[in-house]
Amino acid sequence: MAEISSSRSLWERLPQPLRSNSGVLTTFVLLALLPFVIALFEGKPPSAVWANQAGTSKFVQGLAIEIFILAVYAISYDLIFGITGLLSFGHAMFFGASAYLTGVMLKSFGWNLWTTLGLVIVLGGVNALLFAIVLPRVKGITFALVTLGMAAVFHIVVQSRELGAYTGSDVGLQGVIVPDFISPASQRLRFYFVALLLMYLVYLLYRRFVSSPTGRVCIAIRENEGRALMLGYNTFYFKLAALTISSITAALAGFLHTLYQPIVTPNVAGLGYTISALLIVLIGGVGTLNGALIGAAVFRLLDFGLRRYLGESASFVSGVVYVAIVLFVPYGIVGTWYLKRLQIRQGWTRLVERFRHSSEA
Repeated sequence: MAEISSSRSLWERLPQPLRSNSGVLTTFVLLALLPFVIALFEGKPPSAVWANQAGTSKFVQGLAIEIFILAVYAISYDLIFGITGLLSFGHAMFFGASAYLTGVMLKSFGWNLWTTLGLVIVLGGVNALLFAIVLPRVKGITFALVTLGMAAVFHIVVQSRELGAYTGSDVGLQGVIVPDFISPASQRLRFYFVALLLMYLVYLLYRRFVSSPTGRVCIAIRENEGRALMLGYNTFYFKLAALTISSITAALAGFLHTLYQPIVTPNVAGLGYTISALLIVLIGGVGTLNGALIGAAVFRLLDFGLRRYLGESASFVSGVVYVAIVLFVPYGIVGTWYLKRLQIRQGWTRLVERFRHSSEA
């Protein structure tokens, strides 16, 4: 009993941010150790991971990087759709514009990485303002269609022959020169840690935003914008704040995408890429934030596994799986857990009690 009380007192002495984010920090540490654990199972020392030697560990790092980038992109969509209630069909424009800008600046104009990153952040803010122009005038499905039109224009522009020297037209932007200190080819582990750190910083920032008074008003806008207006809130500024944060976050995901992928295709600016973000959010749970992270992992791993073992039939099977998830887990993985966790805990408690009574008898 003394040991239990001492452990509890030690837990209570921890700062409140550490206690409230203990699960997040634990997951972060486990993901940081993942490449080394996989290397140990292969019989390789940690020095082999530091040296970026090829093997299963390096392959898993690459797959995890794709998940981290997808998670950052999806959580940015969850902020405007799941938290604020803005249905946008043009979210891929935030991602694609940043991806293309990063490639063009590094390849065609020879900019350094940090100046390009600053320009990407500025571009994210400009794109948010572009979408915000229509915010006071349209809402609901009309806003979704307007954003779809804007994104479609951008999708056409990047494929135009006039910009082919910079964007590669319909072939895509190729041959982007990534600085050696962050190159995923020679510094895969470093890139892995950068992507992991960005994902968790974005997640913590979003949790803080949702818990703030501004985030609470955004939730109120999602539930009933008319009542929020009646209470005296100018909902335009709150939606603009959410849209700006979301756009800059998606731009950062596009920035990492260009650094990691050898080619930037027009697909990243198309409607399909927005649907991917929507699907990830639906899989994980709309408005849960951490559901976007889990949904990104399920989405990418499912796609990888099906394509590896089923080949051309993967698209059909994945479509069936997604339909099944929407039908049988309508609130997403995390959303269903939040809804059913009390019943699950009660069920486990009854099961443990029955096992205890049977053992005593």
